[in-house]
Amino acid sequence: MKLRPLTGAITALATPFRRSAVAYDDLARLVEFQVKSGINGLVPVGTTGESPTLDHAEHLDVIRAVIATARGRVPVIAGTGSNSTAEAVELTRLSHEAGADAMLVVAPYYNKPSQEGLFRHFAAIADATDRPIILYSIPGRCGIEISVPVVARLRAKFFHVRWIKEAGGSVDRVDHLKQALGTDITVLSGDDSLTLPFMAVGAEGVISVASNLFAKEVAQLVALALAGDFAKAGKLHRKLYPVFKTIFIEPNPVPIKVALARAGIIGSAEVRPPLCEMTPANEKILVAALAALGR
Repeated sequence: MKLRPLTGAITALATPFRRSAVAYDDLARLVEFQVKSGINGLVPVGTTGESPTLDHAEHLDVIRAVIATARGRVPVIAGTGSNSTAEAVELTRLSHEAGADAMLVVAPYYNKPSQEGLFRHFAAIADATDRPIILYSIPGRCGIEISVPVVARLRAKFFHVRWIKEAGGSVDRVDHLKQALGTDITVLSGDDSLTLPFMAVGAEGVISVASNLFAKEVAQLVALALAGDFAKAGKLHRKLYPVFKTIFIEPNPVPIKVALARAGIIGSAEVRPPLCEMTPANEKILVAALAALGR
């Protein structure tokens, strides 16, 4: 498989549900909306896709469905992370066989391995595929950070481990990665509100939640920043910033699913327990933020 660019605006797809089941028609509609809006890539079954509450068969079926609907028009980056190394290896292997262009692999959560344990975990996954692996560091959810030395070790050993989704909320951390590895590492923002600051110090895109609905706008913001036009990118960032913050007023993906359902892109804002519907007060805040942008 020819390596495709894994930069720009990439959407962390929501997984639509109806009556507790995956709504594949809605998923196809969401993917089509993304592609037609100019998005640069798709990530099924990440955190936004509620991967913790999808069973093994659903997890792979959603990946296959997104690949089938995308039809090669944009790269599909399968979420294959787990806090079990064996499960992450298996999900990676099966996603490779399904035709995923790349894998997004989150740091193991809850069991909090040492940095050596992290290295061995990601090395085992890298041995299971020759397709790109995007490391995913999100200490707020996992309780650990993928250290820069571990990233450097993985990059030195595996040609296909040279991307990282950085969701630690620190511009300094992005700078540290770029200082240590330069062009050997591609950094993607994991926070919509930090995409522009991250790109100012060398990040090359975002894996975005907001782009589920604002695909065209997020793609434009990232394209402007990549072109070095930070003045125009800054204006667009400030316009979108209230939504960037409001879609996290409750746990992701609850608010973005409400926004997608209001826009008619998916048929229901349903989430799986332990997530639940938004409070009326917070939904009112979200609706106001969306209305300010004509949504």
